[in-house]
Amino acid sequence: MRLVAWQPDDLLRRLDDVVTVYGEAMGYRKELLQTRRGYIGSHVRRPGFRAVATLTAEGRLAGFGYGYTSAAGQWWHDQVRSALDEPSRGYWLTSCFEVVELHVRPVAQGHGVGARQLRALLAMADGKRVLLSTPEADELQSRAWRLYRRFGFTDVLRNFMFPGDERAFAILGRELPLAERPAEGAPGMVGG
Repeated sequence: MRLVAWQPDDLLRRLDDVVTVYGEAMGYRKELLQTRRGYIGSHVRRPGFRAVATLTAEGRLAGFGYGYTSAAGQWWHDQVRSALDEPSRGYWLTSCFEVVELHVRPVAQGHGVGARQLRALLAMADGKRVLLSTPEADELQSRAWRLYRRFGFTDVLRNFMFPGDERAFAILGRELPLAERPAEGAPGMVGG
């Protein structure tokens, strides 16, 4: 598998594949995926947009991740902001990179793909801190939770309910930059 940096147009060209991987990884119903397609397509023009993808030898999308600078007026930012106290808002939401999506096809999970994607994405991120949301789960059983904890993410909010989703989410954060260290077993990242 090959890890690549994606420009906005790279992600847009593969939007059908991106939405498919998203749906497989999150287990969302098909009717929700069309809505997500529109959101994802609009995110590529946000300030600080960074994206990575993992491609198989055949060019199939095995996983992807992207984020951008979190700012007032963005839906996720404003939802999280409303739940934080003033000191936490100032700390977490100032100079913040938001990991919006980080997904790996279930058949490719457990092979370090997510870790390589997260490490590459955070290495490209602008900001002093990074935030993300993930569905609440057993931290010992969930691959996503184990990954985020391994990367030093700590609790910012727990059992947070986003409008339109029946699941509770955790908001996790950490300071940037990551400590310098190469991704485990990963060849260098190449352009898209």
